[in-house]
Amino acid sequence: MAVFRYPDRHPVAVLVRHGLIPMELGVVHQLFGRARSADGEPLYEVVTCAPEPGDIRTDADFPVRVGCGPEALGEARTVIVPAARDDDEIHATGYLSPATAAALARIGPGTRIASVCTGAFVLAAAGLLKGRPATTHWKSAARFRELFPDVVLDPCVLYTDDGDVLTSAGEAAGIDLCLHMIRRDHGAAVAASLARHTVVPPHREGGQAQYVPRPVPEPRLSSTAPARAWAEEQLGRPIALRELAAHSSMSVRTFSRRFREETGLTPVQWLTRRRVERARELLEETDLPVDRIAAEAGFGTGASLRQHLRAALGVSPSAYRATFRVP
Repeated sequence: MAVFRYPDRHPVAVLVRHGLIPMELGVVHQLFGRARSADGEPLYEVVTCAPEPGDIRTDADFPVRVGCGPEALGEARTVIVPAARDDDEIHATGYLSPATAAALARIGPGTRIASVCTGAFVLAAAGLLKGRPATTHWKSAARFRELFPDVVLDPCVLYTDDGDVLTSAGEAAGIDLCLHMIRRDHGAAVAASLARHTVVPPHREGGQAQYVPRPVPEPRLSSTAPARAWAEEQLGRPIALRELAAHSSMSVRTFSRRFREETGLTPVQWLTRRRVERARELLEETDLPVDRIAAEAGFGTGASLRQHLRAALGVSPSAYRATFRVP
């Protein structure tokens, strides 16, 4: 009997193990489960499965009852592996338990596979990350490198996308990864609608830095937020640093320092990222010519847009539109 009931929906299987972090399971169901087409039709069917069905321990004070076994993995087109606190065997030896290895062996060729947080240890132990880019929680990066030196680990990013294999950092980065996959599947409009519903940013670049301990700036009544809000409405024209500082009633020097404290970026870096984002939205949602998009996003010329888009994403505007244009 088939596990997935709706052939017109993309089947997503979430493989959970003892020590499950409930938030990571909930994120997948919340985002993929709520994704809708322009006509309001569900786009995904999400099924939770385990190497052995039954009560799965969590790191909270309640279990999760899972009725589906590993057979779901053979039917899924996307498999997502959240972290588990009870991964002592993998962290100690780099090897999977026989039950988990047998479950993963059911995944068919061409299936997209993703991990959340230290779920990357499972993918690496299964040999799915050999020679490929990956990330995991920064606290586990050193141990990951010891166990899996053949993986191209980058512990400083939110997520990695290598086509059919994706990984994310901590729990919150799992939200970014899920939105990224939905955006890749169905475009910016669907992902943005989900983000609004969930009250999270619609898109954070995978290359954005993970959180690492740093001094917390003293609370201040003044902020650079008014300048950022103003700049969002002015992206199509040149914006001078002194204009930004004036909208926060600060000197240029003070504004620059506080801007970096609040965003982790210089004003110029932030403006460039926002302009790339605006260009991506226009490429996905409109048929405007590249020169017009460049002007509206604030890059001035098509050549400048091509240069910045290739630097950020490694593709030309036409190639990006061909991949992500919303029908």
